[in-house]
Amino acid sequence: MTVGELLRQWRHRKRVSQLDLALAAGVSARHVSLVETGKTNPSADMVLRLAERLDVPLRERNRLLLAAGFAPRYPERPLGDSALAAAREAVERVLRAHEPYPAVAFDRRWDILRTNRAVEPFFAGVAPELLRPPVNLVRLGLDPRGFAPLVVNLADVRAVFRARLGRQLAAAPDPGLAALYDELLAPDHEHDDGEAAATSVADASDVVLPMILRLGGREVRMFSTLTTFGTPMDITLDEVAIELYYPADAESAAYFERG
Repeated sequence: MTVGELLRQWRHRKRVSQLDLALAAGVSARHVSLVETGKTNPSADMVLRLAERLDVPLRERNRLLLAAGFAPRYPERPLGDSALAAAREAVERVLRAHEPYPAVAFDRRWDILRTNRAVEPFFAGVAPELLRPPVNLVRLGLDPRGFAPLVVNLADVRAVFRARLGRQLAAAPDPGLAALYDELLAPDHEHDDGEAAATSVADASDVVLPMILRLGGREVRMFSTLTTFGTPMDITLDEVAIELYYPADAESAAYFERG
């Protein structure tokens, strides 16, 4: 696929007109049209300028550059790489600072990269096969061998995951993420009846909706927020997210603060 075809796909995905993209990038609409139709060869800087205005992920910007005949600009290194030491320390500081409440860092496919100590007790009852790397947060949360038996409002939580992964796939299709969605979140008869109302709630907000866990004979209510790097120049950092879980009431806070 040519760079023009890829850019047109991203423009349609973002629901941006040629004129709006041209104005944002400081070029003419005719130039955008010529790039998309392959009648002009854009420079690497122009490819990146258009990609930035379309908020294309760094991984896909590399793909655009390759399609245009240029070398990739953005490296992809493991989070443990020495070049990412400062970023890794920042992630670990955020995780530690959030204790005694749980916090998890994960990648674009929801594979867990780091956790804080508050998460460790939750792994005690999880089937060993779910804890073999890569450990996936969505699978842990929804699989009956994972946390699912502890989740009182499982239909609500599943609907939130469905909405979030659905938006991810709409913004940037990914085969691995699509396979995870099909495995755990594709609508089926088993879940549809119990989740019709939950889905509408998740569509309205997946930030304030609490996750209710049954722990030690009591209900613990939590909600979460997401933290990401603001202006990453590495693919790994571009795809890292940190989910911070907070108690939704004083009784739930006491559960985590008691020890």
